[in-house]
Amino acid sequence: MTDFETMREQIRQQDGDAFPSKAFTALVLKPAYDNAKQNLLGSMMEVNRAQLIMLREQGLLTQQEALSIEKGLREIDLHALEHGEYTGKYEDLFFEVEGKLLELCGDPAGSLHMARSRNDMGVTMYRMVLRRRLAGVMEALHGFIAKVNALAKEHEKTIMVAITHTQQAQVCTLGHYLLAACQILDRDFDRLRHAYDTVNRSAMGACAITTTGFPISRERMAQLLGFDGYILNSYDAIGGGDYLGEAASALELCAIDAGRIVQDLMLWAGQEYNGIRAADPYVQISSIMPQKRNPVSIEHLRSLLSSVSGQCTTLLNMLHNTPYGDIVDTEDDAQPFLWNACDTLQKCYALWGNVMGTLSVNKEVLLERARNGFAAITELADTLVREEAIPFRKAHGVAAKVARTLSAQGRSLTSLTAEEMAQIYADVTGKTLTTPFETITGCLKPEHFVAIRNVPGGCGPEAMAAMFAEEEKHRECRAAFLQKRKDAENAAQDMQRAGLEAIVQNSRG
Repeated sequence: MTDFETMREQIRQQDGDAFPSKAFTALVLKPAYDNAKQNLLGSMMEVNRAQLIMLREQGLLTQQEALSIEKGLREIDLHALEHGEYTGKYEDLFFEVEGKLLELCGDPAGSLHMARSRNDMGVTMYRMVLRRRLAGVMEALHGFIAKVNALAKEHEKTIMVAITHTQQAQVCTLGHYLLAACQILDRDFDRLRHAYDTVNRSAMGACAITTTGFPISRERMAQLLGFDGYILNSYDAIGGGDYLGEAASALELCAIDAGRIVQDLMLWAGQEYNGIRAADPYVQISSIMPQKRNPVSIEHLRSLLSSVSGQCTTLLNMLHNTPYGDIVDTEDDAQPFLWNACDTLQKCYALWGNVMGTLSVNKEVLLERARNGFAAITELADTLVREEAIPFRKAHGVAAKVARTLSAQGRSLTSLTAEEMAQIYADVTGKTLTTPFETITGCLKPEHFVAIRNVPGGCGPEAMAAMFAEEEKHRECRAAFLQKRKDAENAAQDMQRAGLEAIVQNSRG
């Protein structure tokens, strides 16, 4: 026996000589089975019930066959399936459920699989599970936005310094910053909603790839399962995995957007910045340094949001090298990454909302920082344009020299004197300053800077009121969509119950 033949025999003895091999079972079949029993069993049974109702309504099952299958579906031990272990007796959970139905009702159970395949059934189940998880993320995001919006209203007038390039830029308010976050989060919700609409299409009736010669109703299957409709082209129904890509892209952008805001919170919570203080339930005390209040809830949000992004990227990479065609088997490996991303993101929104809803804000520190820095000096240039009728670039030069002069001496804007202002103005423009110094000092106050910025989108009171009103419209739209989704799901459940009851009632009649 050659070395190769010896090696092959060893592999056969270790891994078996019939499908499935032990290695394939450990890597693929058992994990897929465990995922299916935890995540897909409920959807599988919904599809079975809907298939039964549709086949009977289309006259493809006799009344007696339908009644027998209905009884078997009721009697199947779902608890045992949920807690079962993979033994290899059945290739996967689908065949195990089919086997149990055959045991319960005999040959009629075999007709339940008429005019369908594991391909269209698998894609449909995956879509059902994914839409529920996306809905859970959207529910959590909706609640989170409401908390951020409430915090924005509470701090509509809380003055702070906006940062660009990690440097103090201009004066704004915390409410203005938080409303900006709300708008980003609103767009995240819209992207999730669009992904949900793409996902919420039934593949049932596509069968393996080309539909069937039986006169089935794809539309009725979609109705019974709570879908908005069905995927028209049967090849697309079983091969078009872009619904996964769209969901992954939306979820990944949600995580990226959230992570950027969390980064700011980490900065503000630091002792040097001292802008916010997380509530006690969300901080951890050092085991050796008793003075420390580590904002661990925010820290873990940062890392977990990165994990969401990573899981979505993994799925997109898996989709990238999957040929166009039947992707059900590939999805066994890919779907859990998307499920985990949804679950983690949903929990992140819940935790983050509680952190935001219990924050303490150091208003005095933020205001003092705005007064002692140079973040309001843009308004000096604007005021000189209005009062002295000089070009903005020239006015900008005056303001820049004021900033350089005071900064070099370690002074703040509040220490500027009338004589210094007049001299700098003359040096830059060659003209005499006519604007009263009271006007100059007034325009440098952070409160004034904020109050006059009422152009749409600004941090002034009128602009903020308009944005709060717009956010209320977004809230109503989000709530309406989520309610519509719940109503559709409930309606589908009602239709299934009515369809099964009709089968039972007809037998009694």
